[in-house]
Amino acid sequence: MIFETENIEFKTRLTDEIYKEVIAFANADGGTIYIGIDDCGNAVGIDNVDDTYTRITNGIRDAIQPDVTMFVKYTLQDKQVVKITVGEGSCKPYYLRSKGLKPSGVYIRQGTSSAQASFEQIRQMIKNSDGDVFENMRSMEQELTFTHAQKAFQKYNVEFGKEKYRTLGITDSSASLYTNLALLLSDQCAHTTKVAVFGNDDKTQFRDSREFAGSVFKQLEDTFSYLKLCNKTVASFKGLDRVERQDYPEEALREALLNAIVHRDYSFSGSIIINVNDNEMEFISIGGLVPGLSPDDIRSGISQPRNKNLAEVFHRLHLIESYGTGIRKIYNLYSNCALQPGIEVTSNTFKMILPNMNASALAENKEKDIFLKITPQMQTVLDFIEENGQITDAGVQELLNIKSTRSYTLMKKMANEGLILIMGRGVDKKYVKA
Repeated sequence: MIFETENIEFKTRLTDEIYKEVIAFANADGGTIYIGIDDCGNAVGIDNVDDTYTRITNGIRDAIQPDVTMFVKYTLQDKQVVKITVGEGSCKPYYLRSKGLKPSGVYIRQGTSSAQASFEQIRQMIKNSDGDVFENMRSMEQELTFTHAQKAFQKYNVEFGKEKYRTLGITDSSASLYTNLALLLSDQCAHTTKVAVFGNDDKTQFRDSREFAGSVFKQLEDTFSYLKLCNKTVASFKGLDRVERQDYPEEALREALLNAIVHRDYSFSGSIIINVNDNEMEFISIGGLVPGLSPDDIRSGISQPRNKNLAEVFHRLHLIESYGTGIRKIYNLYSNCALQPGIEVTSNTFKMILPNMNASALAENKEKDIFLKITPQMQTVLDFIEENGQITDAGVQELLNIKSTRSYTLMKKMANEGLILIMGRGVDKKYVKA
């Protein structure tokens, strides 16, 4: 006589509960279901064996996703009991098609009964089956729409339809389930981008804050539009011409934002953070560098995309040119700026810092004004040269009533600051107007 155990289940007749038991065994180490045996292990038989057998095989095929039939075998015992042997499945989690990939549709074995799996158990099964690459895993959310993705593909004249989903990585190898890449592109994307504008360098005084949600395409557009509003324009005059200069090159903002969206680690639930103050803009994405890369590698243009399929989608749409060029482009845009962009990396974050070019120029000019302050002695020398065309070391000493050492230091400083030019050497040396 046999009894119900963790791997054996009795059913007196065929009901929809059978599908839950098959799912539970396939999601575990396998097991056996007997239809036509009561809870005490007594064979009570089933009516119309042929019809029941057909309903079982068709039902398991149609009610359970992914296809589990290759792991299920059927045996008719004594012409009254159907024995269903379920092997451990290789594409866990299996679930009820009618309920979807969520706790109400996914079952696991607990003791002698089957119970709904938790979200964490479902995630772990997906990870074990699909590997550790987030974008390739099956999405736990399968009710997805792609309004903004469709618009983005149309905008850049790239075909987007169900026949392309598998090629893009939007569906799994069976082309029946959406992947996490699909979730990121969909209107239901759970990740967000947050922007905070501060009134001080310590980032403690809020001026404004926004959070942008939806498809990563929508987040890209909405966030970039808001950052452009934060990008002030400073006007100055060069002669009669009005010269306007933005705080940040728009292309640098675009590249920094694209880098944060394409390369962040989406297996974490946090948001991309963008901090803005009067001196700089920080782009902080979750996930440090891919193992083996250093900040110097990134500055040199070496790139190892964490989300290869997502990067390929953005590349197809010409939103990024090729891997690694975005960071180099940012540094090129700042080639004439006193302050250069910065990269800070921790084990879990990547931060790109863009200096405010107008604030940097203002600070540089103030520093120059201080450094180039003309002292009374300098002005006396300049006035003499203006009147006489030149002056010698002896003339400086006599004019200012100073010794040779002080004269040498003063004239060298004036030359370094571009106030005068040194002509000749030794006894023939003289100083003229720059």
